[in-house]
Amino acid sequence: MTSTASATDTQRNVFDVGKYETLLRTVETGTCTTKSKLPVPPPKPLLIAMPSDAGEFPLLVFLHGYFLYNSFYSQLIQHIASHGFIVVAPQANLPFIPEILLATHVTSPVPLCLDLYTVAGPDATDDIKSTVATTNWLSEGLHYLLPPHVQPNIAKLGLAGHSRGGKAAFAVALEKAATSLKFSALIGIDPVDGMDKGKQTPPPVLTYVPHSFDLDMAAMVIGTELGEMKKNPLFPAPAPKGVNHEDFFNECQKPACHFLVKDFGHVDMLDDDTKGIRGKATYFLCKNGKSREPMRRFVGGIVVAFMKAYLLGDNTDLLAIRDGPETAPVELKTIEFLV
Repeated sequence: MTSTASATDTQRNVFDVGKYETLLRTVETGTCTTKSKLPVPPPKPLLIAMPSDAGEFPLLVFLHGYFLYNSFYSQLIQHIASHGFIVVAPQANLPFIPEILLATHVTSPVPLCLDLYTVAGPDATDDIKSTVATTNWLSEGLHYLLPPHVQPNIAKLGLAGHSRGGKAAFAVALEKAATSLKFSALIGIDPVDGMDKGKQTPPPVLTYVPHSFDLDMAAMVIGTELGEMKKNPLFPAPAPKGVNHEDFFNECQKPACHFLVKDFGHVDMLDDDTKGIRGKATYFLCKNGKSREPMRRFVGGIVVAFMKAYLLGDNTDLLAIRDGPETAPVELKTIEFLV
């Protein structure tokens, strides 16, 4: 297989902002105001990024990472939307961690020995259920939240998740909970299945049997070199070996691809300014690259290329990145394709 696009075209088309102006909408649920306006309110609060131009666009359901807000990904999902996609990012229930405790860990020069997974509860079942509920709602309720000239193409549907959201995405794709709609593309962004091999969070996704995932869809796994490293000896690595991107890719079947990014960390695809104590904690708990912008551009661009390949039937950009990785805004340590 060879690419038909030049490296320059690929860089402009996917790693830079696309041709569409974008709209970003926040939708709450469970309030009288929302219920009075929406015939079918969403089951979870949503952040929706969409092109502002008229057209019918494929969909991507995007799941945020552990103890993070969906709003922390607003720049990333707008990048994806600017290339002609509608991105729906539900807000899962956040684990309860007292803000005073988080603040102590962000500001203290000698942090307390705290395992956030243990304090907040490791079970990802609720994340999976909320993803299924949101997916099942799309065909009935999404059009009420979009401008009349912006139409969702429910038949072209992708699923992506970051960190524990990546685990939840794989769990849904593996039909640990059934959805009424069919996904055609699956993306794990530094997915994590627990604390360590043998310490997977329930429900476990990894089986440690090569190519055991029966997904019935294309899969892409993105990893970060710094994600498997501890920033502080009192905290676990955010994406430890044995339960991280490498293990997820090893269990994928064809077609699948794997990209490992050098010198960037587990949360470097987030917005530049993640507000509040939880936002500050993303800098404290994880090793970071020099800036988030290159990693965010790469993740946005490779997601666009993958979605174009497996939702729109155009693999030009994905193959051009495989054959010309120097065009990416980051250095790629690993590129693997199962075709």
